Amino acid sequence: MKRETLFLKVAIFVIGSPILALCLFWVPGIIGEHSIIDHDLSLWRAPMMIGLYVTAIAFFIALYQAFMLLRLIDKEEAFSEESVGALRVIMICAITISVFYVMVSPLLYVMAQIEDAPGLLAIGLVILFASTVIAGFAAVLKKLLHQAIEIKSENDLTV
Repeated sequence: MKRETLFLKVAIFVIGSPILALCLFWVPGIIGEHSIIDHDLSLWRAPMMIGLYVTAIAFFIALYQAFMLLRLIDKEEAFSEESVGALRVIMICAITISVFYVMVSPLLYVMAQIEDAPGLLAIGLVILFASTVIAGFAAVLKKLLHQAIEIKSENDLTV
């Protein structure tokens, strides 16, 4: 079991590293550059930075909870309330990202019109769709895991 979870733990770091690099280096630079060039976007600099970092924080919290879930699997405590809690936090983080991108979609549309970049709206919709799917998947897994824990506790009491 440790080999499979090791692969998934490495995958979590591989997914998180570029996002962290983007948050530290690319986002401040690109938003600062565009706000200097285009004064229409300078008013949106602070809200864009706050929004991107709020979603990044939610993303990293979800990655951390996924890592903790893999550690619970390694310790053979996958069927525990801690696992249900981790899935609940992942679901809440995914819902947070989804709600944020629903609220920001009109702004992305306006920015795409100003910059003549229709791909900007497509990127927002992909992030929205992916986080919605993750939220739904986490909710289903949380429910199934909770039911499995109830069945396990009933079986432990009957033996």
